[in-house]
Amino acid sequence: MRRPPYLLFAWTLALAACGPAAAPAPTTAPAAPTTAAGQPTTAPAAAPTAAAKPTTAPAAPAPTIAPTAAGKPAAGGRGQGGQLKILYWQAPTILNTHLAQGTKDYDAGRLVLEPLASSGPDGKPVPNLAVEIPTVDNGGVSKDQKTITWKLKPGVKWSDGTPFTADDVVFTWQYVADPKVAATDTQIADGVTNVEAKDPNTVVVTFKDPNPYPYQIFVSGLGNIIQKKQFQDFMGEKAKDAPGNLAPIGTGPYKVVDFKPGDVVTYTVNENYRDANKPYFKDVQIKGGGDATSAARAVFQTGEVDYAWNLQVEQQVLNQLQQGGKANLMTALSPNVERLLINFADPNSDTGGARAEPTTKHPFFSDLNVRKAFAMAVDRKSIGEQLYGPAGQASCNIVTSPPDVVSKNTDSMDVCKYDIEGANKLLDQAGWAKGADGIREKGGVRMHVVYQTTVNPLRQKEQDIVKSGWEKLGVEVELKSVDAGVFFSSDAGNPDTAAHFYTDVEMFTNGASSPDQTQYVALWTTDQIVSKDTQWHGNNYHRWSNPDYDAIYNQLRTETDEAKRRDLIIKANDLLVSQVVVIPMVARTQPTDGISKAIQGDVPNPWDSVLWNVADWVKTGG
Repeated sequence: MRRPPYLLFAWTLALAACGPAAAPAPTTAPAAPTTAAGQPTTAPAAAPTAAAKPTTAPAAPAPTIAPTAAGKPAAGGRGQGGQLKILYWQAPTILNTHLAQGTKDYDAGRLVLEPLASSGPDGKPVPNLAVEIPTVDNGGVSKDQKTITWKLKPGVKWSDGTPFTADDVVFTWQYVADPKVAATDTQIADGVTNVEAKDPNTVVVTFKDPNPYPYQIFVSGLGNIIQKKQFQDFMGEKAKDAPGNLAPIGTGPYKVVDFKPGDVVTYTVNENYRDANKPYFKDVQIKGGGDATSAARAVFQTGEVDYAWNLQVEQQVLNQLQQGGKANLMTALSPNVERLLINFADPNSDTGGARAEPTTKHPFFSDLNVRKAFAMAVDRKSIGEQLYGPAGQASCNIVTSPPDVVSKNTDSMDVCKYDIEGANKLLDQAGWAKGADGIREKGGVRMHVVYQTTVNPLRQKEQDIVKSGWEKLGVEVELKSVDAGVFFSSDAGNPDTAAHFYTDVEMFTNGASSPDQTQYVALWTTDQIVSKDTQWHGNNYHRWSNPDYDAIYNQLRTETDEAKRRDLIIKANDLLVSQVVVIPMVARTQPTDGISKAIQGDVPNPWDSVLWNVADWVKTGG
């Protein structure tokens, strides 16, 4: 999963099972922002009339979890709980979340790195490193909504024992905003003209225009603060080489002991953590590898792990595994959507090193009628009902939450109807004729597509259903499955990552990291286009550029009228769907994780990392 972040969930944030996060625009952020100036670009915004309250976005539906088994909580106290075992079948590959490409990386980094505030289960900011959430009422947000002042908790230390100060917050902005760093969450700096340390415990963020959602930066997994001392010598193109990418110094409850990218991360208690009674567990292990089915077995049946993430398992199989009785299944309504991404660039030609570069055009997906035909041959209903059950339902919207921004216009769109006959007619009209072998051709080009996703039994069944529909159109479909650790990695040299998108179609899950959708809408803007020049960091994997869409986003960033904001989000959704930039398939519940019945304190959160409050987790005793 990517969240976006997203992150990819992607996280993510994000964060596919989850995918990408958020990326740089080659020329939008300041080349070298300072504490006094600079002008990063692509940013999120959010709820309607923001700022009088921590957030004005509609609250998310309450997450649910089966009651924990009766049991007496184990004695509290820092490090009294032994080891917490967490299984992510998509293994983390990097711990600096600003360079992360998938939810797995955002979550693994979140035990160490923290934002000023988390996004809570209802979507409202919850203080971490901040004393309180700034609002207009308490004077933290200016009445013109152009500045937000964060008061930092005094006495907070980094895990190396040095003081955490406002300078670290300013540096984090400079780092994310530097286009040469190629951060994956650069859009959080969009419209920020200055971040200033007024004193060691006060940070003032200034926006170019009134910002209806001033919490766009330094909040949730996209807003994690990194230590200036550790990263200041690794700015620009050197960012990818920083040792801190694999072992960041943080303010969170844990610190890294050992990290084998693509395999396992081991953490121990951060003895400098600000709460003397937390965290409860002495050590944490996040193990990667295997698949979603084996992860479900490990938490529900054998009890080998305490927590198993992203159980994207066929519903019938998951029901059987749950009978093991050792864990509860957590679900919460979410904004996450399993989708097909259409490549607008040419992934097949490498002339002059231009493979899938935005300067190229796809040989047939550049035709809207062809894209429409492909969308009309996707049987969303079968995928939702047969494979996901209660864990997801068929959807043709890419924005699925909160309810007031979900478009009803897509109900009547032809591209949202499963219509093989109509799809064939579109391809006939577009001049793609079937050859003797039944495969369509035009101008010497054969309609052959490579369709990739992660290795996952459920995903492979999804591929089979989609392939069947496309073959009914006379399309030759080649399926490709990539290990999730590779697919969602930030390895600029690996051609099989989701960001490279060296295939015609790819599939993963992603969703918004806030009830406000501005950050999410930003992911398809021209500034977010991925390319070799951006070191394959970015969120617009499609290489799609549309001035009308960019205009919708730019208006959304500054619009304060609630009704107009809703309309803009719906317009963005409808343009993405009608132009078949993306083919939404299933609106998923998230998280769909397994947690031991002995674990207490976990609070499901559809808007932030599932490990957002791991410092509060404890284990029941006898």
